[in-house]
Amino acid sequence: MIPVEILESYNCSKKEVSAGTFLFMEGENAHFYYQIFSGKVKMVNTNEEGKEFVQGTFKDGQSFGEPPLFQGREYPASAFAEVDTVLYSLPKDVFFELLSENFEIHLKFTSILTKRLMYKAMMLREISNHDAKHRILALIDYMKDEFGQSNEAFEVNLTRQQLSEFLGIRVETVIRTVKQLQEDGDVKIIDRKIFR
Repeated sequence: MIPVEILESYNCSKKEVSAGTFLFMEGENAHFYYQIFSGKVKMVNTNEEGKEFVQGTFKDGQSFGEPPLFQGREYPASAFAEVDTVLYSLPKDVFFELLSENFEIHLKFTSILTKRLMYKAMMLREISNHDAKHRILALIDYMKDEFGQSNEAFEVNLTRQQLSEFLGIRVETVIRTVKQLQEDGDVKIIDRKIFR
């Protein structure tokens, strides 16, 4: 996202966190910009029964949790390291200084936040209006458009459990629906991996 040399020129902090460590909790005020050097971070909401709904996963080079920084609001979800992770962080005021002094980065940031907003709008529409089959295909097609090549089969790098968490449906329903999608010819299953 932001080139490391630029982050370092603004005296960013770099820290290592162990898998399972929470970086912030839902409802806390946002004070820092975070960018992953290596590792993986998951943002989730957890209901009263302890079921997680995944808001997003982020990996090497990606940033996360920025919208509350811009709004001066609380985090809408909690974030934790899924694996041992190394992070860069900048205090909010330094982050805004960096953006104001680097127009190209600010513009790129706007583009990334817009993509995330479009994804959220698409997911909200799918979850509220459609059955499991449609939701799964919509998520896979979005991922293929975003990360794949249109002329070749796209491998879905999510487990059935992760699909369940992203879409807010039971894992048993995902398993059953993926089998039905394979029978209908909408996806292929090769070595337990989903392709479309």
